[in-house]
Amino acid sequence: MKSYEGTKHLTDSDHRPNHHLQRTGWRVFEPGCIAYPDALALQHRLVQARKSAALDTDLLILLEHPPVFTLGRRGGRENLRVSSDFLDKSGIPVIQAERGGNITYHGPGQLVAYVIMDLEASRMSVRELVGQMEETMIRTALTWNIRAVRNPANRGIWVDNRKMGSIGIAIRKGITYHGLALNVDVSLDPFNWINPCGLQSIGVTSMQRESPSNSITKPSVQQVFKDQFETVFNIDLAPVVRDELVKTPAIPAGGRSLPPDSDRSLTGT
Repeated sequence: MKSYEGTKHLTDSDHRPNHHLQRTGWRVFEPGCIAYPDALALQHRLVQARKSAALDTDLLILLEHPPVFTLGRRGGRENLRVSSDFLDKSGIPVIQAERGGNITYHGPGQLVAYVIMDLEASRMSVRELVGQMEETMIRTALTWNIRAVRNPANRGIWVDNRKMGSIGIAIRKGITYHGLALNVDVSLDPFNWINPCGLQSIGVTSMQRESPSNSITKPSVQQVFKDQFETVFNIDLAPVVRDELVKTPAIPAGGRSLPPDSDRSLTGT
């Protein structure tokens, strides 16, 4: 397994829209709120499907999760700031994931975007992918006059010392999965129970907190995010429903996962 460190060396070209490439077609799947284990299992099947061409285009998945803490390849339990008893009473599970990075929180009011993409076919590097994910979030926030920026020390987007969007991806046999999380109007309280992304002395914020407005709702932000994703990645998104995600024969439910050593991950939740 190879981890991607040193992404602080991103250049302007790493997050510039892909207008030098021919515009391509992707699909977008928007299933609503899905439990984290179910979304993870779905991604595993879709990665296999993309590699076998049963999924014949790259795919953007937009959803949200019920409250959950997830751990990245770099761990994160040591960054829990509350006791196991406290967590048990809260009812919020802690789940290990293959993505890069450390501990983070997902919950309602957070826009989660998973990217199932064939990196080689896209002619895009990992650094370009991360840069363009950041660019999409930055442009989305700017629609509401929120001026978010990159922080070379930790991938994602920031408003001053407050993190508003996180990135953590994994790569399996050349296919990306996992992705990003943008705080729209999510409750920020659970972030106080952890050192977000393994970082101390930082804050976490949301679009709603940075620009209180009735127009900042997850559905409105999700639509703007799709528009900006199309622009930054130079693609057209076509909606798809679950039954149409892959060609027949479909990838069977509970299909075998590949061994962990076949994964690579990018840190930076």
